[in-house]
Amino acid sequence: MSTLERDPREGMVQVLDEEGGVVGDVPALDDDELVEMYRNMKLARHFDTRAVSLQRQGRMGTYPPLSGQEGAQVGSAMALAEDDWMIPSYREHAAALVRGFGLTRTLRYWMGDERGNAPPEDANIFTVAVPIASQIPHATGMAWADKLKHGGNPENAYICYFGDGATSQGDFHEGLNFAGVFDTPNVFFCNNNQWAISVPRERQTASETLAQKAVAYGFEGVQVDGMDPLAVYKVTSEALEKAKSPAEGELRPTLIEAVQYRYGAHTTADDPSVYREDDEVERWKAKDPIPRMEKFLRNQGILDDERVDAIRESVEEEVAAAIEEAESSVRPDPSTMFDHVFEEMPSELAEQAEELAALREKYGDEAFLEE
Repeated sequence: MSTLERDPREGMVQVLDEEGGVVGDVPALDDDELVEMYRNMKLARHFDTRAVSLQRQGRMGTYPPLSGQEGAQVGSAMALAEDDWMIPSYREHAAALVRGFGLTRTLRYWMGDERGNAPPEDANIFTVAVPIASQIPHATGMAWADKLKHGGNPENAYICYFGDGATSQGDFHEGLNFAGVFDTPNVFFCNNNQWAISVPRERQTASETLAQKAVAYGFEGVQVDGMDPLAVYKVTSEALEKAKSPAEGELRPTLIEAVQYRYGAHTTADDPSVYREDDEVERWKAKDPIPRMEKFLRNQGILDDERVDAIRESVEEEVAAAIEEAESSVRPDPSTMFDHVFEEMPSELAEQAEELAALREKYGDEAFLEE
């Protein structure tokens, strides 16, 4: 029986325990790839810390923290083949980084510069989706188009990220139902971080797991320890392979529920202390994917103090450079906020654009800045 055929109600797939001990089959990654996985998680964590600080200093408008979710993001993104596609939500900064979407772009987007949301031409990644679950039908449509284009034999897989709160939206059900009916090469990756802003997981559904919802759509669902990057890599790799080359009688799509935790706020506009207890946060921090991976690598003789220090220094330098580049970028003109909202600008929006232009001409831009 493959990993994907495991009943999610029987427990999560794991490779590493909370102490970094091996409890499952380690995926076939060489030493350099394992260190790359560790470094990507360290880079994402440090970036996250700095980004929150930037927002608190007024140097960025808002920001959705990812700390705690590095294992799920990095592990899954590293499983993708070069031509596979990633369709993110708004918190996949680490996954996007692995996919070639640089830190500077992410910073610029959250600083209010829409140009930061434009993916590099050579990276198969879709734009950030802030509305909850809206990207799921898009991902299904992209995968279906690939299948139609290639005579029923799609060449690529399409991984779509969303949170546990998205499973309560109609777009989730419509996207997965369509994927099952038309057998599209999709991997639906649910980052179950336990909280949809202030709504806990148990208020989202009466289902024992989120993964088992896949049964209703006719394909497989699997629950994985989302704070175990090796387990996430293993499960995602198998799901991507099945999406492109299913066994006879097997449907291509898979729903992965990665069980994890959001250490910080939903966004920097949120105060999580209002709705959750500190003890809960500390219990989940004991499962932190970064020290777990570091202990494993040290036990394997792949990491030592010297190499860990070198990684830390390089990560700090990379993030500092990204911040400097983002903050030195020429700011977009305020009028560009009206661009790309609709293919053809409706009259109401055109009136607002004209009103802003008239106010700027009359009072000057300085009048709109806080003192």
